[in-house]
Amino acid sequence: MVPFSRFEAKTLLKLTGPIMLAQLTQTMMYFVDTVMAGRFSATDMAALAVASGLWLPVVLTLQGLLLALTPIVAQYYGSKQTEPVSHFTLQSLYLGMLLAGLLFVLMLFADIPIGMLNMQDELRDKTLQYLYYVSWGLFPAAGYIVIRNLFEGIGNTKASMWISFVGILVNIPANYIFIYGKLGMPALGGAGCGIATSLVFLAMFGAMLIYGWYSRTTRPYRHWPKQLSANLKDIWYIVCLGTPIAFSIFFEVTLFACIPLAIVHLGPIVVAGHQVANNYSALVFMLPLSFGLATTIRVGHLVGQQNNKELKKAIITALCMAIFMSFFIACFTFFMRTYVASLYSTNPAVIAMASSLLILACFYQLSDAIQVVSACALRGMKITKPVFYITLFAYWPIGFGLGAVLGLTDWLVQPMGAHGFWVGIIIGLSTAAIMLALILRKHIKRIDNEIQHAAEHSTKHSSKHSPAG
Repeated sequence: MVPFSRFEAKTLLKLTGPIMLAQLTQTMMYFVDTVMAGRFSATDMAALAVASGLWLPVVLTLQGLLLALTPIVAQYYGSKQTEPVSHFTLQSLYLGMLLAGLLFVLMLFADIPIGMLNMQDELRDKTLQYLYYVSWGLFPAAGYIVIRNLFEGIGNTKASMWISFVGILVNIPANYIFIYGKLGMPALGGAGCGIATSLVFLAMFGAMLIYGWYSRTTRPYRHWPKQLSANLKDIWYIVCLGTPIAFSIFFEVTLFACIPLAIVHLGPIVVAGHQVANNYSALVFMLPLSFGLATTIRVGHLVGQQNNKELKKAIITALCMAIFMSFFIACFTFFMRTYVASLYSTNPAVIAMASSLLILACFYQLSDAIQVVSACALRGMKITKPVFYITLFAYWPIGFGLGAVLGLTDWLVQPMGAHGFWVGIIIGLSTAAIMLALILRKHIKRIDNEIQHAAEHSTKHSSKHSPAG
C-alpha cells in the first residue's frame, strides 16, 4: 500500500484553492442575478428561475464536452510536448464555436418547450426574452471555457480565479443598467440579466485572452500550430472523450432539477425545505468538485510524465483527502443544520423540513466525495466511458427511481415524501461511489503491474551489465 504523500497533498491543495474560488465566484453571479431580478419584481425572479432550468443544462453540456481538453493538455504538458497543446486548443475552439452555433439555433426555438408550461403570459414573455439575450453569450462562453481548460491543463488554475473576479465586476453594474434601465437603456427587468450574462462571458473571454498573451506560463504555446484548418479526426476524438463527461454532468444536474417537479404536489413547505437543503448541498459540493478537478490535472500531468509511482501516490492521496473532507462537511452540516436552514428562511415549518433533509445530506457526503474524485482521476487518465454508464445507472434508475418509489408510493414503505427522494440520492451516490472506486482500483492494479514490470526489467538490465565477480 502506497502511504499518504504530503508532497501530493500540497500539490493538490495548491491546484484546488483557485479552482474553488472561481467556482464560488460563478455561483455568486447566479445569486446576484436572482437577488437583483427579485428586487425588480417577483415575476422577473420567477422568469429567471424558469429560464435557468433550460439555460443551465445547455451551458453545462457545452462545458462538459469541452472539458475533454483538460486531460488532453495535461498529459501533453506532463510529457513536455508543446505543439499538440496548441493544436488541440485550436481544434477545441473550432468545436466550441460549432457547438455554440448549434445551441444558439436551438435556443431560438425555446418558445416550444416554454409554451408547453402553464404560466402567465407576462412570465412567459420575460422568460423568452431572457433566453434570447443570454443565448448570444454562448459564443464567448465557448471561447472562455476552451482557454480556461488550456490554463488548467498546464496547471495554472489561478487564471480562472482572477478572470472570475472580472466576471462578477462586470455582472453587478451590467445587471443594474439593464434591469433598471440606467444610462439610457430600457428597463428590461429579469430579462436584462440575460444581456448582463452575455457581457460577462464576453468580458471573461477577452480577459482570458489578454491574460494568456502576457502570462509566462503560456509562452511556450503562444504560436500558431502547424495545422490551422479544422482536423475532423481530432475534433471527433475530443467529442468522443467529452460526450461521456457532458452526459455525466447532465444526469446529475437533471436528477436534482427534477425532484422539485416530482414533489410540487406536496405543498410549498416541502418544496421550499427541499430547495434550501439542495442549495446548501450544491454550495458545499464545490469543495469536493474543485478538489476533483485538481485531481484530473495532477493525474494528467503524471500520466504524461509516465511517472507511475507518483501517479499511484497522487490517486491514493486524493482519495484519502476526499474522505477526510467528507467527514468535515458531514459534521459541520449535522451540527449547523438548523442555523443553515434559518439563513434561508424564517418560516419554522420550512426550517424544520430543511433541517431534517440536511441530516440525510450528511450520509451521502462520503460517497459523493469518493465518486467525484474517482471520476475525475479516471478523467485524468482519459477514461470517461465507464463514468457515463455508471452515473446513468446510479443517478436515474437507482437514485431517482428508488427515490420516487420511497417518496411517492407505498410499495416498500409508507410514502416518505421529499425524504424518500433524499434516501434515493444516498443509495444512488453510494452505488456510483462503489462502482467508480472499483474501476479506479482496477487501474491502480494495472499501474502496480507496470511498476513491478519496470522494476524487474531494470533489475535484469543491471545484472546483465554488472562486472563478473
